[in-house]
Amino acid sequence: MGFSCGIVGLPNAGKSTFFNGLMTRAASESANYPFCTIEPHRGQVAVPDERLTSLAALSASQSVIPATIEVVDIAGLVRGASEGEGLGNRFLAHIREVDAIAHVVRCYESEQIVHVESSVDAVRDVGIINTELILADLATVESMTSKMRKNQDKESRAVSALLARFEAWLNEGKRAHLMPLEEAEALLIKHIPLLTLKPLLYVANVSDTGGGDHAAALAAYASEEGALCLSVACEAEAEIVALEEDQRDDYRSMLGLETSALQLFLQKGYELLGLQSFFTSGPQETRAWSYVAGTAAPQAAGLIHGDFERGFIAAEVARYEDVMMCHGWDNAKAQGKIRVQGKDYVMQDGDVVFFRFNVQ
Repeated sequence: MGFSCGIVGLPNAGKSTFFNGLMTRAASESANYPFCTIEPHRGQVAVPDERLTSLAALSASQSVIPATIEVVDIAGLVRGASEGEGLGNRFLAHIREVDAIAHVVRCYESEQIVHVESSVDAVRDVGIINTELILADLATVESMTSKMRKNQDKESRAVSALLARFEAWLNEGKRAHLMPLEEAEALLIKHIPLLTLKPLLYVANVSDTGGGDHAAALAAYASEEGALCLSVACEAEAEIVALEEDQRDDYRSMLGLETSALQLFLQKGYELLGLQSFFTSGPQETRAWSYVAGTAAPQAAGLIHGDFERGFIAAEVARYEDVMMCHGWDNAKAQGKIRVQGKDYVMQDGDVVFFRFNVQ
């Protein structure tokens, strides 16, 4: 199971530039005209983790495989996208495929870069995109409600009641993700594919000298909404990753940029998706696996292979710190640091695991 984050925003907001700033030698075209991106560009971002490197050295592993997050650069949305403007229906379909949304918002002035709304206004621009997503969700709710009327089983009636709540909420111009849910309602969410249910991260695209009032306004808006927000000098970051690796840190320091866009994005991305990591390690391979906090051992095993989940017997689990302190898995086992866990065990960040399974 992989996790994906789609980059959205108005045309010329800096989506492709942000995408390029996350990738080494990325090839997503960035230009000064609307709809430069038509088909979505996809890239895998490796999640740096010092624990992975340390475990691999301890196990003398032949290969080291980090966890990854897929990043999808989706074409710009405009007013009327929910009704097909600017190929909107096609682009909205791409958003449905991702687990979370990174909304890039322009927060700098420039006479050279065309703004599709003719002026820079971060909060207004956010409102345009959110409105289009809400309108698309209202269309989804209407369609699903019509289909649910044909079914009279208990679950269908419960889904219909939740759809009615979402319809009223969305009609107030609020994202579905913000609507309080009862515990029973939360279990029904998987049946309702709303765009505004997806976790959302706002990205203020600033100049290398900052975003001023525009970025501050976006941060305040995100705070009121309970959303995550980060500021990235997207153009500068794209220039940095285009350099040779040994030149990047010096150039970043020269610009006064302390942390890379990739580090900021991954930190917020893990928080946004509620992700943690466990590790498998041995002479052949040491690997990090991302999972949603609260995942039980059998489902975590299924991330490696479906047979691991179907034939799950038990998980041998040690804390990363114990494996390192004991100088290896075998020593940790000899010192009683390995615990045998069953199907009810909930994975913890930093677990080093060996899964036992049997498939007939």
